[in-house]
Order: sequence, then structure tokens, then C-alpha cells
Amino acid sequence: MLKLTGLLRNSTIYLASNILNALVPFLLLPILTRYLTPDEYGQIAMFQTLITGLAALTGLNAVGAANRKFYDKHDASALALFNGTCLHILLLSSLTLWVVCFFLSAELSQWLNIPTSWVYFALVISSANFIIQFRLGQWQIRERAVSFGVMQVSQSVLVLILSLALIIGFQQGAAGRVDALMATSVVYAGLGLLLLYRDRLLLLLPLKKAFFKEALSFGIPLVPHVFGIFLLSSVDRFFINQELGVAEAGIYMLAVQLSLGMAVVFDAINKALVPWLFRILADKDPLRLAKVVKLTYLFFIVVLFLGILSFLIGPWVISWVAGEEYQRASSVIGWLCLGQAFSGMYLMVTNYIFYARKTGRLSVATISCGILNILLMYFLIKWLGITGAAIAYSFSMLLRFLITWFIASRVIELPWGLFFYRGYRET
Repeated sequence: MLKLTGLLRNSTIYLASNILNALVPFLLLPILTRYLTPDEYGQIAMFQTLITGLAALTGLNAVGAANRKFYDKHDASALALFNGTCLHILLLSSLTLWVVCFFLSAELSQWLNIPTSWVYFALVISSANFIIQFRLGQWQIRERAVSFGVMQVSQSVLVLILSLALIIGFQQGAAGRVDALMATSVVYAGLGLLLLYRDRLLLLLPLKKAFFKEALSFGIPLVPHVFGIFLLSSVDRFFINQELGVAEAGIYMLAVQLSLGMAVVFDAINKALVPWLFRILADKDPLRLAKVVKLTYLFFIVVLFLGILSFLIGPWVISWVAGEEYQRASSVIGWLCLGQAFSGMYLMVTNYIFYARKTGRLSVATISCGILNILLMYFLIKWLGITGAAIAYSFSMLLRFLITWFIASRVIELPWGLFFYRGYRET
């Protein structure tokens, strides 16, 4: 009972933190859509999409490896050395990407309709975000939800203040938003490193080959998975930019930003759930496992209802929040929210795969759905415009959820009922 109370407490803190964190870009929407043209907002959308794409390679998913390592019950010095190994991987991967950007920055700039300097800014922000997420992850696995929330929310507040000052006060336009993200990311990455050292969670030396191998064996199979997520959740802006123009990408991004409100709630629940779920999987108590399945089915029903409801509520929110030039976003908000609902359902089943360390299978599923998303978008955008991109996204997220659920049922058997499995077994 105490553990369940702790789960609810942490879930509430994560939810409050995520809501406050998401409230910042939401509060900025009425301002950005009135002080920035759709072209400028589209440039910001493409810049943020580039950051997302670079995240697939920056650090090679070592954050997840460090989080999973914690549950192997090593002593504190070994965990700190493993964490240091993950930062070495970040350094090497970032230097490699820097060389690639040096040779391709002009082409990327032209393709994305952004200044060349923004390509390098995106790489710096991506690397800084790795460190920030690393610090947050170490708090999450230790169930220190308050520390997690304070750092996450304070960063968002600083971004809000700087964005308003640079866009409105100094009239820098889209560059003001980019500069605000850049400055805040660098400051909080430095703070994250200091806090890791303060808590003795980081040892950079000596280098240990076995730890490099372990971290990479976890992270590298996930690269296609993360890239697949990029194909599912971000590549639509590239297609819209190329086929319909950067202004349409900006309008679409507004709807995406609003739909992320659902993702905020799902992410908060997932953050609180992971430590609790991993302990239950380790204990292998059949009664507690059956309870997890029942709660998961209840979650599915509620989330699917919210996704369908968004077709009615979403257009009203668009008319209330956005400027006149952005009203076409109301045609896509429902489909995007439905896709977010399927994404939330996916989160409830993917943790079993991470626990079983079968990340290669997850990568195959995600990259396959990502490729399908591209194929659907190619045809639907030509036929239905930005609405076609949203429909392709929603269908692809549904398919990813179903495939991931099937894989999860194979790697760790639970009493789902659908697959007629009994008991518990890891494969």
C-alpha cells in the first residue's frame, strides 16, 4: 500500500511538473502566432525538428543504458563509472556529428529553410539536452520526483522569460526563440554536470572497456528505434516544408504543439510508473502482475476516449489560442491528438521490452512503422495537404502500438488474455 501511495505521489509530482513544463510553450503560442509570421514559425518548427533528428545519434541513447544499469544492484562507485562512460560516448558522438555538420551544414540549411548557424546551434542544444536528461533520469530512477520537477520547470520558465524578452523586447523574431533555447540549454547542461558531481554520480576515469561495450550494446540497437520515432513524429514537417512550404509547416507545428498536451500527461504517468513496474517485474508476483494488466486495460479505454473527444474540442482550442493566419490547424488537431493517444498506449507496453533488454526488436518495429508513415504521407499530403500528414501519423502510431504490444507479450509473458499466456516468463 505504501508503495502504491508513493507511486501516486510521484505520479502527481511528475504530472504537475510536466504540465508546468508544457504550459510554457502553450503560453507562448498566442504570442508567437501574433508576433511571428507562419514562415518564421515554420523556421522554428524545422529547427526543433533538426534537434529531434540529431537526438537519435547524440549520445547513442546512453541515458537509457545508465537508467537500466541502476537496477542491476552495483555499488555506487561502479554506477558512477558507468555514468562517466556514458558521457564519454556523448563526447565522441558529438564530435563525429560536428564533423558531419561541417561538411553538410550548407545543404541542411537550404533544405530546412534555416540559417546555417542554426545547424550548429541544433547540435549544441542536442548535446546539452543529453546531459540534462541524464541528470533528470538519475533522479527519476531514485524516485526523487521533487528535484526532477524543480529542474525541469525552472528551465522552462527561463526559456519563457528569455523568449519573451528577445522576441518582443528586442524584436529578434524567430532568432529570439532559437537564442533563448540555446542559452538555456547550455546553462542547464552545466548545472546538470555540477549536480551529478555533487551527488557523486559521475566518474570519468578510469575508462572501462566492458562498460563501453555494455552501454553501446543497449544504446546502438535503439538508434533505429529512435530514428523510427523521428520518422513517426517529426519527419512530417520535412515533407510539408518541401511539398507545401515553410508557412504550412508552421501551421501544422502549431497543431502539433497543442496535441502534445496529451503527451505531457502520458509522459508523467510513465515516469512514475517505470521504477514501480520494474520492481514488480523483478519480484515476479503473479497477483501484482495481473493487477498491472488490469490497470493497463483501463488506461487504454480512457486514453482512446480522450483521443476521439479531441475531434470536438481541438478546433475550439485552435480558434481560442491562435491568430487568424493559423486557423487551418483546426483541420488536423483531432488526428494528431488521436495519434498521441496511441502513443500513450504504446508507452504502457514498451517498458517490458526495455526491462527484458530486447531493444533490437523494438527498433525493427519502430523503423518499419516510420517507413510506412513516410509512404502514407507521400501520397496523402498530395491528396489532402496537411490533413493527410496528420492521418498518416495517426495510423502509423496505431500500428506501432499494436506491434509493440505483441512484441512485449513475447519477451515477458503476462496475463493479457488476448494471447492466452499463463504465468510469468522472460524470453
